[in-house]
Amino acid sequence: MKIKFCLVFAFAITVSNVQSQKLNNAKLDSLFKALNDKNLFMGSICISKNGNQIYSNSIGKTDIANNISLSANTKFRIGSTTKIFTSALVLKAVELKKISLDQTINSFFPTIVNSQKITIRNLLNHRSGIHELLATDEFANGYTEAKSQEEMISIISKFPSDFEPDSKADYSNSNYYLLTLILEKTYKKTYSELLQEQIIKPLKLKNTYFGGKISIQNNECYSYYFSDKWEKDSEGDMSVPLGAGAIVSTPSDLTFFIEKLFQGKIISSESLKMMTQIQDKYGMGIFALPFYNKNGFVHRGQIDSFSSLLSYFPNEKLAIAIVTNGAIYDKKKILIAALSNYFNKPYAINFEAYEPVKEDLEMITGIYKNHENQEVITISLNNKRLYANFNNQSLFLLEPTSKNEFENIWEGNKFDFQLKNELIFEANGKQIKFYRF
Repeated sequence: MKIKFCLVFAFAITVSNVQSQKLNNAKLDSLFKALNDKNLFMGSICISKNGNQIYSNSIGKTDIANNISLSANTKFRIGSTTKIFTSALVLKAVELKKISLDQTINSFFPTIVNSQKITIRNLLNHRSGIHELLATDEFANGYTEAKSQEEMISIISKFPSDFEPDSKADYSNSNYYLLTLILEKTYKKTYSELLQEQIIKPLKLKNTYFGGKISIQNNECYSYYFSDKWEKDSEGDMSVPLGAGAIVSTPSDLTFFIEKLFQGKIISSESLKMMTQIQDKYGMGIFALPFYNKNGFVHRGQIDSFSSLLSYFPNEKLAIAIVTNGAIYDKKKILIAALSNYFNKPYAINFEAYEPVKEDLEMITGIYKNHENQEVITISLNNKRLYANFNNQSLFLLEPTSKNEFENIWEGNKFDFQLKNELIFEANGKQIKFYRF
């Protein structure tokens, strides 16, 4: 059964002369009602201003088979949003002089290529050149089985560097897996214990912890992907992501955490300044989030079919967390709608979407190469979702806009699959031609 979306939801707000900023909750309620009615999204949102919750909503199911609904207290796997927590723990260890940002990692991981050159700082801001562990053959079909630390280090160590340390930046979960082990070796405690002692207990977070097997009885939820109907996804084993993506939390806990982080309640203002210093699009476990003339920060995550987003605008003291356990409609579009609402910016939401046919998607999968710069884009298919992998490093979900056109809304990149095995890739207004081989 195909889904056809024909509702155009007007989300335009007239800009007034009044400079105060506030949410129109009724507009957001209408958005979430439409998402729920159209079966496009399951998840929760929390928006906080000056430490006070100003909006919250939850739609969808915790457990579809047993018809259990999500609530504001339902806990989700947050995936790579975990990295903000891990970065804070590392910077706290630096403040305590237990480690140094500029010390190399060879004493911890002598078998990793270039370990004598790679620093803890390089791991934090993704400038290490260490290959992405989730792009390896071992995890091509997911990671439902537990892996020992020895196995994980062996997997990471067998690859050459993707680039010379500190010469560029590229996202790699390997960096934050290794930072987790550095913390554990330094403190002689588990990551879970450090998380509890240094963040969860001091902030009195009630619904945040290092995850394990999903427990509905503990108010956690399953995740789902859509293939004619919602299908329950498999569970990744948390021994693989560790501090790169293993935390479980709620939107309200996440907004409270990031507010306290920016208030200097977890790390010092000097450490926070280092964390939020952006170089080549990367901070230390955080990214820039510009919105018109406003400047915010964000990290997003994905694990199984869970997805999360945590953002903060320091000048406005505005925090937004979105978590989902099943989504056709991308969470960034919800974030843009919420920000447009709050900052009095006109915004139109269009639910009319192109649904690709699996056979059409299969026809455009493959490896594409640019003859001039030798860059490679691998297009793959998973659960009727199309992904682009750049130079066997960064994996991006592509959203269809027509039969042959796709976009990555997070990076603003466009992919136009032409006849004769051609791909036109557009980034920052520049088009580059790739050929399938």
